[in-house]
Amino acid sequence: MSAYFVTATGTDIGKTFVTAGLIRHLRAQGRRVSALKPVISGFDDVAGSDTAILLDALGETATPEAVARLSPCRFTAPLSPDMAASRQGRRVDFAALVEFCRGADASGTLFIEGVGGIMVPLDDTHTVLDWMAALRLPLVLVAGSYLGTLSHTLTALRVIAAAKLDVAALVVNESQGATVPLDETAATLARFALGVPIVTLPRGAADFSPLAALLV
Repeated sequence: MSAYFVTATGTDIGKTFVTAGLIRHLRAQGRRVSALKPVISGFDDVAGSDTAILLDALGETATPEAVARLSPCRFTAPLSPDMAASRQGRRVDFAALVEFCRGADASGTLFIEGVGGIMVPLDDTHTVLDWMAALRLPLVLVAGSYLGTLSHTLTALRVIAAAKLDVAALVVNESQGATVPLDETAATLARFALGVPIVTLPRGAADFSPLAALLV
């Protein structure tokens, strides 16, 4: 089994879009794929959730049972997990979260999709970075192409490098209404992110073969 952790430089950058696209691409090639979205906030509708999008990509129906299997930590408020959990009198059990991911029963390729950006708090003392560091999986880092993404992305890469984590691919996902050309953004990032494979995805891209080729 190969496994990857899909993370991002921030919220609403395109983690689910990228994860679902990779799942569909690999399944179309006859490959076995599984996915987890262990923590999700802003969850108020099974059918409209990010988890439902992943289930659809996997060829599964988004039943409450299937959603619970992929996403055991579900919170209603569209806030960071620590805040969202607190609103419901709950907390993210970090140790249980790590064990849940380590115990994933999967053959083929497993994608674990994170929540928010790399430094989003999960509880009082842990962030998504701590989660990734505990699992030590290669990362798929999703960035946008909006004005300001260069600083956000290079900062994320610096933090990831400090944690001694491997970036399998940096995905520059074209942001809606972006004023900077996608290729220029990628070219600038490449000058500073030496050794990090970079893939660009135009808005609504359907071809995930260049990205998939870097992973499996």
